Amino acid sequence: MDKRVIFAVAGSGKTKTIIDILSIDKRYLIITYTNANHTSIINRIYNRFGYLPQNITVTTYYAFLYSFCYRPFLFFDFRCHGINYKSPNNRYASGIDRYIDNNHRLYSNRLSKFIIEKASALEIKKRIARYYDYLLLDEIQDFGGHDFNFLTQISDANINMLFVGDFFQHTFDTSRDGNVNSSLHEDYTAFKNRFRKMGLSVDETALIKSHRCSPTVCDFITKNIGIELYSHRLDETAITELIDTADIMDIYHNNNIVKLFFNQHYTYACYSRNWGDCKGEDQFSDVCVVLNETTQKHFKNNKLTNLASLTKNKLYVAITRSRGNVYLVSETALKKALLQK
Repeated sequence: MDKRVIFAVAGSGKTKTIIDILSIDKRYLIITYTNANHTSIINRIYNRFGYLPQNITVTTYYAFLYSFCYRPFLFFDFRCHGINYKSPNNRYASGIDRYIDNNHRLYSNRLSKFIIEKASALEIKKRIARYYDYLLLDEIQDFGGHDFNFLTQISDANINMLFVGDFFQHTFDTSRDGNVNSSLHEDYTAFKNRFRKMGLSVDETALIKSHRCSPTVCDFITKNIGIELYSHRLDETAITELIDTADIMDIYHNNNIVKLFFNQHYTYACYSRNWGDCKGEDQFSDVCVVLNETTQKHFKNNKLTNLASLTKNKLYVAITRSRGNVYLVSETALKKALLQK
């Protein structure tokens, strides 16, 4: 069996790699975490085949856990309907109350653990191998908590496996539960070794250059954020810091340029998203990255590498959405410009 994990860089073709593997004579299970990426993958399958072949299943991770793993084995024993995506309020709960809320819904952050404990990993592996020849998993860097342990439990299933992801695009975890895998993403080398222990080969060379980002953007990321990034492209673009009020307002009102905020983008009346939420999106040309106060201070002091890991990763995600130019503006300067308009 071919079992691999490919660690890639932003814009290098992670999703394309999954799509290129597909054929009409094998059975594929594609699992992704976000609804946006789920939609993106289905659209790409339509672009390739003209339709969604019956031998290809695309599902979000929690839909897979609930519909494919929980319902066939455990529904008639526990009669749970739906998933509660909030963490349990009572940390002293014991027994079945650790997994099921008062409305008889399953807690998302313990669902994979519940399935392994009550149904067994062996039964899950048998069921996967019965229906599929390939398990393809996108955004592997975001798996955490009990969910990463779940992958470890099923990794030796009698099926081909390909996991793809970018360690430095880790911006959230599929689940968290106390100290379970709390240090999983602290060290890249240790993270890779976890997959080797699963029996997967680790590929760090197949997707090492970005098709999306220009050499200008890649060089900025490498030198300023400390994440090594190279480009397949030869053309140069521009990275511009906006200081003048008129320039700031021109970009702010330009609906062809998305404004990417650290958080709460919805408080601004412009075409906008949050840094971490735009992960996986590939439709932007020029982007304007709005730097929150902490990031702006680090930027001015040439110390972006010292940002907290999650903040640095989100900034990396935001800047690498660009196929063209990148505009940087401090949120403080933007607020002042809006008051002067």
